[in-house]
Amino acid sequence: MQPLDGHNATTPNARAPAPSLRAALAGFRREWAETLKLAWPMALTQLGQVAMLTTDLVMIGRLGEQAMAAASLAHTVLFAALVLGMGLVSAVAPLAAQAFGAQNPAGLREALRAGLWITALVGAPLTAGQFWGYELLLLAGQQPEVAALADRYLDGLAWSVAPAWAFVALRGFMGAVNRPEPALWIMLAAVPLNALLAYALIFGAAGLPALDVLGAGVATTIVNVLMCVACLLVVALRAPFRAYRPLAGLGRPDWATMRALLVIGAPISLAFFLEYGLFSGASLMMGRIGAADLAAHQVALQTATILFMAPFGISMAATVRVGQAVGRADLAGARRAGFSACAIGFVFMLAMTGAILAGRHVIPHAFLGGDTSAQTFALAASLLTVGATFFVFDGVQTVCNGALRGMGDTRVPLLFSVFAFWCVGFLAALLLGFSAGLGGVGVWAGLTLGLAVYAVLLVWRFERLTRPG
Repeated sequence: MQPLDGHNATTPNARAPAPSLRAALAGFRREWAETLKLAWPMALTQLGQVAMLTTDLVMIGRLGEQAMAAASLAHTVLFAALVLGMGLVSAVAPLAAQAFGAQNPAGLREALRAGLWITALVGAPLTAGQFWGYELLLLAGQQPEVAALADRYLDGLAWSVAPAWAFVALRGFMGAVNRPEPALWIMLAAVPLNALLAYALIFGAAGLPALDVLGAGVATTIVNVLMCVACLLVVALRAPFRAYRPLAGLGRPDWATMRALLVIGAPISLAFFLEYGLFSGASLMMGRIGAADLAAHQVALQTATILFMAPFGISMAATVRVGQAVGRADLAGARRAGFSACAIGFVFMLAMTGAILAGRHVIPHAFLGGDTSAQTFALAASLLTVGATFFVFDGVQTVCNGALRGMGDTRVPLLFSVFAFWCVGFLAALLLGFSAGLGGVGVWAGLTLGLAVYAVLLVWRFERLTRPG
């Protein structure tokens, strides 16, 4: 099974007669409805995943400012490994969606099987790498006491990488056949379970030992493993998934499909890594400025991450809708699906940005304990203000990226990410934060500029690929 090139795959319909305005509007209304139908459970599933992380951070914040800073550094190390494989397993969704659109059930099965094999082969070495977190953080110039606390958190958290990837692959398969709801129900059960288990293991309750930050990591790993097992049971035993025999032949790797997955997924992983590297670099910059700045940065970044989940869910819906249109060789349908999703993401993020600005002085109190300095609270509010434009550009770029992945177009967006994140975003953050003396506010202004450039380039790319004629 080979990845489809979006432009070539849709050429048969490229010169179809232009529809009337009324027909075009009706098509967009139908597309908005279908996209929202797919997007809301995907977005809530993503939000549930962040809710687990946010719950951990809120509880860790009660251990003090240093523990919060350590959690930020631990996530820097964890996500560096997590995003390397995340793109590979994310490629299951466009491959499976294209197969579904082409009415190729074997292709659906092969896409999932390849994703699970990638999880096993790549997950083992990247999990092992997490246990060098202390040494990596010292090399990055972090304070030894904070690095040691971050390393303790990673001892429990590192084992969550592979089951988290498997969950993404299984969820992508579910979404490709227009049934993303089971992943949501599993996530809704996981969120309170994680909260209870994390509380018990962090502070010591229900007869369990008080493990502070280590307990938060152990709880996250246990819950991720249970979610993965639950998803495997659903796709194997429940309709409509079992009709595709998704786990048949799982013991025999399909190398052709794995190559196809790598062709699409490797650029996604690298783009994820470059984007994550930008934010990791920002965290390290904040760590050099001071612990208060790093804690404020973590509050603002976690708020951005929560907001990001809705457009990320819309992005996954766009991948499915565009991928299915590519499978049908329908260029106009792919264009309509992509731009409909972008419009939904833009409007949503614009509304959420207004809500964040209104609550910028209240939000930091949800993350930080009472012993936190007033300077940290004030800086967190300032970063949320600077992030007003950041949130909108972040939403647009992720939705448009999803649409391009549905077309199998991932290599050019990778080049865009190199330019936007590092040549623009990182350099601007460094200059504004340190050379211009703006500190954390300057770092966030640089991040915003990088995301704005990336969003514009992606929208231009999608418009060009789906242009008729």
